[in-house]
Amino acid sequence: MSADQTADITLAAVAGAHGIGGAVRLKIFAQGLESLQAHRNFSAGGKALTLTELRPDKIGAVARFAEIHDRNQAEALRGTLLTIPREALPPLEDGEYYHADIIGRPVEGPDGAVLGTVLKIENYGAGDILELTLADGRTTMVPFRAPAVSETEGRLVVDPLWLA
Repeated sequence: MSADQTADITLAAVAGAHGIGGAVRLKIFAQGLESLQAHRNFSAGGKALTLTELRPDKIGAVARFAEIHDRNQAEALRGTLLTIPREALPPLEDGEYYHADIIGRPVEGPDGAVLGTVLKIENYGAGDILELTLADGRTTMVPFRAPAVSETEGRLVVDPLWLA
């Protein structure tokens, strides 16, 4: 688990205004539109927003919030992250994890030496891939499954053969 299990979780970012009525385009970081629809109340840079409408769009979603009434207000939100409290997330099943719990964690070799940290998680259709920033500043990607990576006693252990 990550060090801060109480931090707010980012589910989307406002990409800009959509139309003149206050709708916004969203870049979704959650698993999909359905996981975003499960929540109605968001924090947007300290401002509370209440989701009233959400529909898919070519590159993400279009949303309306009760507090945003025109294009100027919508455009002012550009770049704003939409977060929820961690406790609002559903419980995890066995073998599941939240990206927020993995990103930023140190990765170690089998000998316990710190090799780097998890920069981000990608998925190109064949499973999750960890992008790591290594101690020497290089970045590399490894599949987030055995035998490349194991989770041992709360530690992420990477087989060095996957770092070549």
